[in-house]
Amino acid sequence: MAHRLKKEKDYRYIEVGEGTPIIVLHGLMGGLSNFDAVTDYFSQKGYKVLIPELPIYTMSLLKTNVKNFAKYLHDFIEFKGFDEVILLGNSLGGHIGLYHTKLYPEKVKALIITGSSGLYESAMGGGYTKRGDYEVIKKKAQEVFYDPAVATKAIVDEVYETVNDRNKLIKTLAIAKSAIRHNMAKDLPNMKLPVCIIWGKNDTVTPPEVATEFNELLPDSDLFWIDKCGHAAMMEHPDEFNTILDAWLTDKKL
Repeated sequence: MAHRLKKEKDYRYIEVGEGTPIIVLHGLMGGLSNFDAVTDYFSQKGYKVLIPELPIYTMSLLKTNVKNFAKYLHDFIEFKGFDEVILLGNSLGGHIGLYHTKLYPEKVKALIITGSSGLYESAMGGGYTKRGDYEVIKKKAQEVFYDPAVATKAIVDEVYETVNDRNKLIKTLAIAKSAIRHNMAKDLPNMKLPVCIIWGKNDTVTPPEVATEFNELLPDSDLFWIDKCGHAAMMEHPDEFNTILDAWLTDKKL
């Protein structure tokens, strides 16, 4: 289902459903539509699902880092007037969710991460020396998924356009460096909130051992694996992803 983008103040976001707010945080090259299945499912289950468009390519270069995105998220939560939220983040979005939780623990009721950066990620901004070659970019986009067919022409076109836009490429590289700089290993043991970790067994960007390390370092976390699945579980196996998450939220009485 295509969802309408709301534009209010400095924010552009999708908002569907009523109930406990779940704020979804997209990744570096991830469009808001990557979460259509999550949005449709949980907006019917007593949750208000919100997906803000993160200012990945619109912040000044000096501010283009994980910490400032976490602050942007905080401002968005204040703007919406929420006391407490559940955060769900994929890839860079997971990292922003973790960093936000470090800065504003009182605001976050629970956290869901999938293919999250924050401990290790493989060349998030690397390998674009041949960025003018469409086939090379197509192959890189396909490698994100277990099933290359998930990388539709629209997804490949978007990645190609991003890496060939000089401004966006510079910001992408700045974010990749910032992700490495803002390593969360020392912070995770202090995060006492419930965390759901859903991970693709075949993720090559943030390999399975990253999920295991998150699970070991986060005191109240549960780890769930999805087989034949790469870096974006909510896109490759939406039904399984939603089933796991729904059961976990019910179990935690969230």
